[in-house]
Order: sequence, then C-alpha cells, then structure tokens
Amino acid sequence: MKILQDKVAVITGGNSGIGKETAKLFARQGAKVVITGRRQDVVDAAIEEIGNGAIGICGDVASIEHHRRLANEVSERFGAVDIYMANAGVINLSSSSVVTEEEYDRHFAVNTRGVFFGVQTMAPIIRDGGSIIVTSSLAATKVLPQHTVYAGSKAALAAFAKNWALEFRERKIRVNILTPGPVETEILGKLGVSEADRPGFERQMAGLIPAGRMGAPGELAHAALFLATGSFVNGLELFVDGGMSLT
Repeated sequence: MKILQDKVAVITGGNSGIGKETAKLFARQGAKVVITGRRQDVVDAAIEEIGNGAIGICGDVASIEHHRRLANEVSERFGAVDIYMANAGVINLSSSSVVTEEEYDRHFAVNTRGVFFGVQTMAPIIRDGGSIIVTSSLAATKVLPQHTVYAGSKAALAAFAKNWALEFRERKIRVNILTPGPVETEILGKLGVSEADRPGFERQMAGLIPAGRMGAPGELAHAALFLATGSFVNGLELFVDGGMSLT
C-alpha cells in the first residue's frame, strides 16, 4: 500500500521547484494533491506534470482572502486536510542599501505573513494527527551575501513552527521545518543567473557545499515525505543542505 494512500495534501507554491517535486512524490504515494500558484498557466502546466488527479488553485499567498478561498474549496471537495505544506516564497537578492520598500514588503508579505495566515486559516480543517511542513531556508541561519531581507523574512518561520508544535499538541498535529540549502530550481533564473552563467554559478556554489554539488528538488521532496509521515518527529528543523550549514 502507498504510504500516503487517500491522504489529502495541500502544497502552496506547488507549481515549481521543491513544491512541484513534492507534489509529484506525494501523488505517486497515493495522496490527493492540491497545489497553489500565482499564475494560472503555470499551475495548469504543473497539474499536467503531477497527474494522478491533482488539483490546482490559483492565488497569491500574500492575500488572506486567497487562504480563505483555498480552505473553503478544499473543505468542500475533501472535507479535511492531512498535510499542509507552506512552501510558497519569493526571493530578490539586494544589498540593504538599495532595498526598496516594495521589495521589503513583498518578501515579508509572502514569506512570513503568507505562511502565518496560511496555517491559521487551514488549521481548522487539518485532521487531528495531521502534519504541517514549513519551508524555510539556510539563509535564515547562515549569513549569505545580499540575502538580508530574504533571510529576515524566513528567520521568523522556525519560531512560528516551534510555537505551533506546542499550540497544536492537543490535536496531535505535528509541525516541522524543511530548510533547504542551494537547490537546482527555476529560481536561479529569477536570481539573474543566465543559462550561460549557470555552470560557473553551480561550480562556485559546489565549492561551498561539503557534498560537492547543489541539491536536487527531488531530494527535498523525499525529506518532505519524511516530515509528513514521521509520526514521532515534531518541532524539528531539518537541514537538507549537503552540509553547507557546517562551513
């Protein structure tokens, strides 16, 4: 029997990168998967790739109304949720001296506020004994160039999750943090790394990682599956970074 047979999993930002690979893995393991994303065409393409009856709901996690609509649609369709993965995020690398108000506000609206109100809104329909996974970043604890605002927006997530792990203990809902290091995803293009520059960028990053390479989204997906199913794992921050946090 598949490990997630008939479980309902909701993954924000499930249209790309770690979120999409996690959605594919969860679906292969029998879960009924719901993903969210901001662009309908990208969500639709991801649903085709995930298959297995996955559902896509378009919206911006910075909007509380989106979370309410998501919770209502999931509740009407499935009744409850077993796994909620707050994975959606944005990143724009800038030195503090040039960060605009708009950049600052967008990071905290999506990466921080979006996670908090996503969990607050979804919690009533998460089944007792369910699982919440929050995707953070190595940048929250390791100083990296031009990551200041992004790091700040992610640093709050561990505090949220550890408090939630205690808040939800009467319902036996486990809350854990997935903390990736550098991963080969579409986000490299958003960081301004061109296809031509990508090999050099990856070699540079590999030199900073004891594993000698960047991570693959599928490796993070398997870590998420562990957090979703590890019945005695609660309040854990799982670093999946090839050992980069040690350097």
